[in-house]
Amino acid sequence: MGAGWICIRLSTETKRVRFPSAAPISIEEIPMQLIDDIPVWGTSVDEGALRQIKTCYYIFGQAAMMADHHKGYGVPIGGVIAHENLVSPSGVGYDIGCGNKAVRLDVPAAEVRAKISTIMDDVFSTISFGLARKNPEEVDHPLFEDDDAWQITEGANSATWRLTSLRDLARAQLGTVGSGNHYVDIFVDELERVWVGVHFGSRGFGHKIATRFLNRAGAKDDMDSAPVALDSRHQEGQDYIAAMKLAGRYAYAGRDWVCARVTKILGAKIVEEVHNHHNFAWRETHAGRELWVVRKGATPAFPGQRGFVGGSMGEISVIIEGVENEHATQSLYSTVHGAGRVMGRMDAKGKVDRKTGEVKRVAKVTPEMMRDWVKKAGVELRGAGVDESPHCYKRLPEVLAEHQGSIRVLHTLTPLGVAMAGNEFDPYKD
Repeated sequence: MGAGWICIRLSTETKRVRFPSAAPISIEEIPMQLIDDIPVWGTSVDEGALRQIKTCYYIFGQAAMMADHHKGYGVPIGGVIAHENLVSPSGVGYDIGCGNKAVRLDVPAAEVRAKISTIMDDVFSTISFGLARKNPEEVDHPLFEDDDAWQITEGANSATWRLTSLRDLARAQLGTVGSGNHYVDIFVDELERVWVGVHFGSRGFGHKIATRFLNRAGAKDDMDSAPVALDSRHQEGQDYIAAMKLAGRYAYAGRDWVCARVTKILGAKIVEEVHNHHNFAWRETHAGRELWVVRKGATPAFPGQRGFVGGSMGEISVIIEGVENEHATQSLYSTVHGAGRVMGRMDAKGKVDRKTGEVKRVAKVTPEMMRDWVKKAGVELRGAGVDESPHCYKRLPEVLAEHQGSIRVLHTLTPLGVAMAGNEFDPYKD
């Protein structure tokens, strides 16, 4: 193991966590519980995710888990970890800078409703959805020339691999949405105002950066392996942070472009915007200590800070604002990034042997089930696979309620149109 990074491997005991059975537990009574000194939200705790966050706590010393949590690679989705010096590529994840942006437009809701079918056709044909897609429209941005991270020459950026080798890929994919759980939605809020919301990250650019640093640290392709920890005081950690910030800037630029392009399709202007990462590491001050705070599928929610949190394709999304309270400090001012999965992708879509046609696993969700839900919700859907059906997710209002007191809902967004890629695998999703 070379100097400059730390990779810790260990196993932890499996402990079953149960709620008291004397009386029903309401969200109002227990919005959060401490499990082995780790703040955990969610009345239903995923034991696989719990084991992971316990390992993270052992390594980093501070950890929390949001109500939309589920098992991830090394660090659970919905996990928050913090340390004075250590930052974790496993915690940030492969989709560096994955996040959400929502923009409010000046177009009348009635006009959008009347044309929603045509609008969604235009969105789906204009914006690039799907694996490894390139943007047919040339998009440029100052980040390709003015960011010092391109000049990294130490650590991961060795003679055989340079960050600049990814620049052409990054240029070609800027403004593409990808597949999996990534989307472009059109909403109306409680005041009949139109919003556009998007969810995606740094695409192949961020994935290749993450892969490089994880491989150098000896990370295993195993969800149950301990997360990689890099020391920010050493060159490898500093290189990762610089590359991560560049990928985060790239993700912001991509979401900016897509929101602007959809706004142009609608013939409107942007009058308000809310933008946030939920896969990233930030240098923050908590209780007088400077920490690296890594959020993996968790939205920053400092008092007064707004965020966009998306639900499933057939349900509401929300604009939230952080609120100061005890639970907010215990979460390191973090909250959910979505509804959270309750069904794995393979469980949802099943598995069929391509050669023999034999059904290896029966699908729990059919296209008819997905279309029926979306139709009842009045949503104009383009693309999407059954593994993104609302059946696969928790209900967002219930998840938000478990964080009551530390966030408030400012606006409730009801979907009119949803565009996603079809049923294909996407390694760049969070």
